Amino acid sequence: MSTSNQMSRLVGKLEGLPGGLRQGLQTFLLGNVVPFLGTARLRFEEVSPQRVVVSIKNRRRVQNHIKGVHAAAMALLAETATGFAVGMHLPDDKLPLIKTLRVDYLKRAQGNMKAVAQLRPEQIRAIVSEEKGEVTVPVTITDDSGESPIQCEMIWAWIPKKRD
Repeated sequence: MSTSNQMSRLVGKLEGLPGGLRQGLQTFLLGNVVPFLGTARLRFEEVSPQRVVVSIKNRRRVQNHIKGVHAAAMALLAETATGFAVGMHLPDDKLPLIKTLRVDYLKRAQGNMKAVAQLRPEQIRAIVSEEKGEVTVPVTITDDSGESPIQCEMIWAWIPKKRD
């Protein structure tokens, strides 16, 4: 179950394109939704009603003092994947808001990183049908070693765009 909203329609227009071209256009277009994403050069590898996959390369502009992906960039990666997972289903008259962003740093990250966010069907139903609400969005962050150097809890809320 999903809804047709501005974001899902935008992503839907790119469906027939070859993978590399689609990823590049998704990254460019969705980066315009949240301009800060371009600063860190996040890449949208997959954006669908089922899941959102976002990656970041370990390059100088996002590194910390030990040449790994900076802690803030890791949090941005998780926040972006979960936010767009909610955004794919949120009706256009609703406003998504991050309510809780909890990140536990478990070990040193190795190389590039990837976030995968997925919603359960009952979460999607709530997003589509409830006037206001919140969901804890599951997200898995892995690095080049295949391990999860961080563990996250991302709670997203939504409210009507227009105040009563």
